[in-house]
Formats: sequence, C-alpha cells, structure tokens
Amino acid sequence: MLAALFYALLTFGLGGQAANVGPEHFTAFAVDMSNTARTGRNSTTVDIVVNRWSSDADRDRLLTILREKGQDALLDALQSMPVVGYIATPGSLRYDLHFARQRPEPEGGRTIVLATDRYITGWEALNRPRTIDYPFTLIQLKLDRNDTGVGKLSIATKITAKKDTIELENFSSEPVRLTEVKKVK
Repeated sequence: MLAALFYALLTFGLGGQAANVGPEHFTAFAVDMSNTARTGRNSTTVDIVVNRWSSDADRDRLLTILREKGQDALLDALQSMPVVGYIATPGSLRYDLHFARQRPEPEGGRTIVLATDRYITGWEALNRPRTIDYPFTLIQLKLDRNDTGVGKLSIATKITAKKDTIELENFSSEPVRLTEVKKVK
C-alpha cells in the first residue's frame, strides 16, 4: 500500500501543491508494533512540520535518478535537496525532511507523503549490518477534509525501480502506525 502510494505521488502531477502557502504542523501518536520495536519504547507523540512542498521538477528529478542510477544515487540526491520540514519526537532532536508531496482525495481529504534519509548510527556505518541497505524514512498521512486521520511511518526502507514500478521494502515487519493525526491550527 505504501509502495503504491509513493509511486503514485512520484509519477503523477498532483495539482494543488502551490495552494498551500506557509508551514503546516501535524501531530500524531506513533505506535510501533513491529519486530524491531524497542521494549518500553513502542509509543510516543510525533510532530511533523512541512514548511514547503516539493515541486514537480523535484519529483521528476528523483524519479529519473532512481530509474537510471538506483537507490544509492537517489539517496545522494535526496540528501542534497533543500530541507522542506522536519519530524520530531519528545526528547529528541528534529530530523530534517527533504521531500513532501500531497494529493487531494475525491472525498475532500488529502494524502501526504514525506521522505528523507534515515539516521544511521556510527556503529551501523562502521559495521555495516543488513539495515544499512534500508537508508530511507517514508511517512504517509491520510487526512479527511477536517485534516484529521491516520498514517504510517516506515523508518528503514529500501527503494528499487523495476520496469514500470517502484518497490519499497520495509526492514521491520510492519511500519509504525500513526494514529490521531491532526493538523495543528
């Protein structure tokens, strides 16, 4: 599901991107039920701020790089893009987001997809376990017309291109669930 949505947001024009001027702030309650959740740390609140939306040109550039050069080149390109917002949890530093797209939904809501590089620890960079092949973090928010809803957060994701599709592989058994998502007004 997240893979199909990510592909749709990367490959189709979305209209309405320019209509949102100024920052948008969302809060959510994150619940990690995956096989990689840390004991005692499987739920928290999350703040997500989008200061600007990525352009069609940004989307086209990333899609071309993924198809022609693969995941490593996509990671380099994403890291070099300007910061579009951030995600933060209590007691942690903000983590920059480098890609933000939204799509209006027929029922009046919208779907938002955010992407960034994943935080890699020093130990992970030095020892290069299997998780190093999952360098992306993706966030999906599905909001109704009142800007409330649910979402998913895939912390460690591998992205590959095959013919006419983009495949996402989540390192965990399932994405982190985002509940009680709402826009802060």
